Amino acid sequence: MTVAVLNAVMRPTLEGKLPEGVEALWFETTDELMELAPRAEIAWLDTIAPATAGEAIASMTGLKWYNAMSSGVDWLPLDVFRKRGVTLTNGAGIHAQTVSEYAVMGMLTMAKGWREVVRAQDRHEWLAQPPGKRELLGAEVLVIGAGEIGSRIAEILRVLGAKVTAARRTPGPGDLGDGEWQAALGRFDWVILIVPSTPQTTGMFGAAEFAAMKPGAALLNFARGTVIDQEALLAAIDSGRLGGAFLDVTTPEPLPADHPLWSRNNVHISMHLSGRAQDALFARGSARFLDNLGRYLRGEELAHKVDLSAGY
Repeated sequence: MTVAVLNAVMRPTLEGKLPEGVEALWFETTDELMELAPRAEIAWLDTIAPATAGEAIASMTGLKWYNAMSSGVDWLPLDVFRKRGVTLTNGAGIHAQTVSEYAVMGMLTMAKGWREVVRAQDRHEWLAQPPGKRELLGAEVLVIGAGEIGSRIAEILRVLGAKVTAARRTPGPGDLGDGEWQAALGRFDWVILIVPSTPQTTGMFGAAEFAAMKPGAALLNFARGTVIDQEALLAAIDSGRLGGAFLDVTTPEPLPADHPLWSRNNVHISMHLSGRAQDALFARGSARFLDNLGRYLRGEELAHKVDLSAGY
């Protein structure tokens, strides 16, 4: 019998669908998880705190496969998985649509001055002129980290008439590689970050990159807060060189109430909500888990495996 320790929040989308030969051990509390953890061959713990997950994983000495619904896995003990030979799968692509919608929403919010429209409504004030008149038609957009989410963002923006260039570690025709996009930053009206969180991407966008950007251009970050040097971001905002920023992620999270980023009028903070702003998240995650569970039981390669050395 294959034992799977599963968060009970997934129970409505999984129960009755698990194949024969799998014993599901559902937990609702931390105490229940810690009691069940040593029995796990398979684990899916999403929605619990990273520290709690790490503590539980430490006691899963028989763990063979850990399933995560998040795309980023930097919050998991990858070194433990490597040492124990545990296979890790992630949720790459599950969040592609909703993050892409947030990206387009963020761009339109800044382009049309939507924040000012909402504030005028709050004041019951009829605006005589639109506060923003920029269009996405013909805009030059750079998407740095064009995986499943970045590719979906590009697809939607091209429908709106934007000119999208992708930056990848392994560039294809028309793409920019590492060392190339930095030199091309001055071309773009919009720069969107959606890279994985690894030691190589930490601090990858700093003072030099902001200085190289087109004056008045905007930056959107859907990667991790650590990808950006936030002090350099504030300097670029305060100097007027950066036209605006839409930050779904920050450092730290939650962002302290007195942090200066909150008070900058052209900075928009969406509080790491983009990936969870969907009503199909658990259904999509469960469908992927069930597909991989079938593969696991048949001894086949699992889909969406994480390279534990690369971190994504």
